[in-house]
Amino acid sequence: MPDTKRVVILGGHGKIALLAAPKLQEAGYDVYSVIRNADQVDDIEAAGANPVVLDIESADQTALAGAFAGAEAVVFSAGAGGGNPARTNAVDFEAAVRSMDAAEQAGVKRYVIVSYASAGVDPERVDPEDSFYPYVKAKHGADAHLRESALDYTILGPGLLTLEPSAGKVLLADAEAKVDGEQPSDEVAVTARELVADVITHVIANKAAIRETVNFYDGEVPLAEAIR
Repeated sequence: MPDTKRVVILGGHGKIALLAAPKLQEAGYDVYSVIRNADQVDDIEAAGANPVVLDIESADQTALAGAFAGAEAVVFSAGAGGGNPARTNAVDFEAAVRSMDAAEQAGVKRYVIVSYASAGVDPERVDPEDSFYPYVKAKHGADAHLRESALDYTILGPGLLTLEPSAGKVLLADAEAKVDGEQPSDEVAVTARELVADVITHVIANKAAIRETVNFYDGEVPLAEAIR
């Protein structure tokens, strides 16, 4: 019988993933965190997750589907970290797309991806010559593929990520990352990584925001009220 309380996190050693793992565990899930470096196993176990050593950049769809078998949800929180356009495309777009297709192959309906707040509009407003553009293109493309899939997806669009603690409260933004039709200031358009981890846990545990994009910053509205 499949374990329906299992969540697989891709990018398991990332800051958001390491914060999300214990929160998901507390919510009643067995967490399997996928990492490419065996040296990170101790950190994964310290976060309360089960390490799975698999390089998503080189793993094919079948290998990913095998890792997802029996899971209730897949979380894509991986990233190349910028700086190398080819690797950004390989991880943030190609590996993301393979993981979506693999989730469908494995029969896992629920899929949550960490994107960023203005990914939906940045291809039109970021100069293709800008060093940030490969990341824009990769994230935008991955999100678009996910929306076209049959998965019960949630696309999470945080603002500039910080290491501040989470208050468990959000300020929702629109599809252009604006609030009440206005572009928020740099001081407002920030999101604690721990808050992203809280939102990941909330949307999975409560089956919230299915087939929706949620752009959000640190705010004053409790998660349960803001994201349903």
